[in-house]
Amino acid sequence: MGIGGNRFARVELTSTRAPLKKCAGHVNRRSPMNPIFSQVSTSVFETMSRLAREHDAVNLGQGFPDDPGPEDVRRKAAEAVVSGWNQYPPMMGIPELRQAIARHYQRFHGLTLDWENEVMVTSGATEALTDSLLALIEPGDEVILFQPMYDAYLPLVRRAGGIPRFVTLRPPHWRIEEDQLKALFNDRTRVVLLNNPLNPTATVFAREDLELLGRYMARFDAVAVCDEVWEHVLFDDVAHTPLLTLPALRDRVVKIGSAGKIFSLTGWKVGFVCAAPHLLRVIAKAHQYVTFTTPPALQAAVAYGLDKEDSYFLGTRRDFQAARDHFARGLAEVGLKVLPSKATYFLNIDLGERGEDDATFCRRLVAEARVAAIPVSAFYDREPVTSVVRFCFAKRNTTLDTAIDRIGAFMRKRN
Repeated sequence: MGIGGNRFARVELTSTRAPLKKCAGHVNRRSPMNPIFSQVSTSVFETMSRLAREHDAVNLGQGFPDDPGPEDVRRKAAEAVVSGWNQYPPMMGIPELRQAIARHYQRFHGLTLDWENEVMVTSGATEALTDSLLALIEPGDEVILFQPMYDAYLPLVRRAGGIPRFVTLRPPHWRIEEDQLKALFNDRTRVVLLNNPLNPTATVFAREDLELLGRYMARFDAVAVCDEVWEHVLFDDVAHTPLLTLPALRDRVVKIGSAGKIFSLTGWKVGFVCAAPHLLRVIAKAHQYVTFTTPPALQAAVAYGLDKEDSYFLGTRRDFQAARDHFARGLAEVGLKVLPSKATYFLNIDLGERGEDDATFCRRLVAEARVAAIPVSAFYDREPVTSVVRFCFAKRNTTLDTAIDRIGAFMRKRN
């Protein structure tokens, strides 16, 4: 499927394998492929990155900074490789990192965690999501998803046997509406999968939205898996409220974080899982059969990094905010409508009444302007918003300026 449509395969829970065939000896054969993955289309990131390479474009599609990350944290990892332990670390993570995670969330969110029973380390946040969904979903359970959504959610939910139910968020505010929750929650609802701050909308859910969601979770005895990897990439003094910090939800929330996002080291793949003991025990059993453990040198470096002074984390926010402001001004000056960005590495534009859908715009932009972006319609399973385009601004100003100049020429030619 191309980028003009839904990027997710519409796979039903019933099997779509090829019918059984009779062959020599009357032995039944069937396709060995799992339809949930065999029918998933090529990701929009791979599609746009390939087009970016073909057209020698500035790639503002995939979300990673062009900065190498904090040198002191990288040096700690290098030292640990040379001088530290390089055999299997404990399955739950090295104690130093689990203790640092607990201290970090106490410092920034006032969250008290028992590091021995409520904290686990994974090989990235996507592994943490996988462990959590496999552990918490039984076949036939309904799972609430908020679209637009991170691309891994839907295939993972379906592979775990969950039945997805969608809350559709719409620009410019992307707020949760109670009417949708009322229509979707029922006695079969078991898991809510929430991304906050939300990629790709670059928004942060207000506390009242979280409390509204929490009331429905409590009423229907649901558990939330909260993807909070962008918790430190916040702007304009916006505060992030982890769902786990709401007292009424303390025992029914799984909080997931990412060192890759906190330290702009996206290739490191070190994730955190925090949850009440009765939840974490089962999630840990899934983890032991998915990756079992995570490179100890990276764990040691992340433990060091999480204890860095507040000035580091606040300074990183200021730097990203400055890049956001610089790019937003440039896009506005060439005539594009820029939507608010309160978090993440991303900035969206709304094409509005231009008469062109986001996928078509992105195809033309990469081919004619040599700038790659992502159509936000790719992050919906159904009834997508087709007017919003996402750019990654976590780049040097020289890279952003080149993109702005090219987009400006593209827009003048169109007008």
